[in-house]
Amino acid sequence: MVFVDGVRTPFGKAGPKGMYAETRADDMIVKVIRELLRRQPDLPPERIDEVAIAATTQIGDQGLTIGRTAALLAGLPKSVPGFAIDRMCAGAMTSVTATAGSIAFGAYDFAIAGGVEHMGSHPMGEGVDPNPRFVSDKLVDPSAMVMGSTAENLHDRYPDVTKQRTDAYAARSQQRYEAAAAAGRIAADLAPVATRSTEHGWGLATTDEPPRPGTTEESLYGLKTPFRPHGRVTPGNAAGLNDGATGCLIADEDSAAELGLPVGMRLVGYSFAGVEPEVMGVGPVPATEKALQRAGLSIDDIGLFEINEAFAVQVLAFLDHFGIAEDDPRVNPWGGAIACGHPLASSGVRLMTQLSRHFAENPDVRYGITTMCIGFGMGGTVIWENPHYNGGTQ
Repeated sequence: MVFVDGVRTPFGKAGPKGMYAETRADDMIVKVIRELLRRQPDLPPERIDEVAIAATTQIGDQGLTIGRTAALLAGLPKSVPGFAIDRMCAGAMTSVTATAGSIAFGAYDFAIAGGVEHMGSHPMGEGVDPNPRFVSDKLVDPSAMVMGSTAENLHDRYPDVTKQRTDAYAARSQQRYEAAAAAGRIAADLAPVATRSTEHGWGLATTDEPPRPGTTEESLYGLKTPFRPHGRVTPGNAAGLNDGATGCLIADEDSAAELGLPVGMRLVGYSFAGVEPEVMGVGPVPATEKALQRAGLSIDDIGLFEINEAFAVQVLAFLDHFGIAEDDPRVNPWGGAIACGHPLASSGVRLMTQLSRHFAENPDVRYGITTMCIGFGMGGTVIWENPHYNGGTQ
């Protein structure tokens, strides 16, 4: 299975002042689907076999089997089916792995996979009714229900990951994103979105809203710790609450070649793993170990890493476990979610799209991974191969 191309909307800040405050979630994913088709004019729309779209909060304009409704709204033929999927933060990642499995089985030739999250309209947890037995039967610690609290728990478990280190990492993420944006690398993946505002009228979203240019470690030092008094997790060393959509086109490699479509990367393998929900941020560690073992690879074979930055502590715990320096240039070369945002179910495809761009710029690297922690105690990792690999040493 190959990753042909990926795009996303600019990511916005959730809330009444965010640029997508009055934009529908389904219209955002429709824009992504249309942009994918515009970029691949040699793909007849009727050849698409599936549209898999993830959303964590599947109600309102993120409900109604959004994969199918978005396909219809995007103008795809009515013969193209679609479905909705949810694995919290790894929704889009799971959209890709689920449809990739169908391609490998021979059921599909082409699929669109992605995710959308409008956290301004649908905050995480809206409308849910957790079974009281989770707490009364002590199945999970109560803190497992609050993602920021699980990040504080991760600090407790990894005392070497200090607030100073997480602030330094967060500042570096902002700085790397700022450099990549200035070089035009970020804009290439963005599909501009028309926005409306009762107060300001019509607008056009062309850049990410969350980044904070000029961020330094010192500027993050005094921020409040909302999840624990005198804690370590702050709005500066964690991803914010965001709105956005992502999508990608994946295909059987022979079918892509038949139509002359580009190949950004090849799927090698993937794994999902469960961990204690109260330390969900450690999930990428066992997921990566499992994926590497099944693929017959080691961490030393991986030359590029796209790690979702839900919290800086979670990234540093991963890097420490595998003996990777926290400023390693192979890790999130263009910054990450701490800078550009993390609209929950959409983020997995952002990681994949950026990894495919890194592959094109680094033909000496053969393998890369996309990995992320997942709410309620999981991790997901996908291993990819660089089609541009020239046999060099990574």
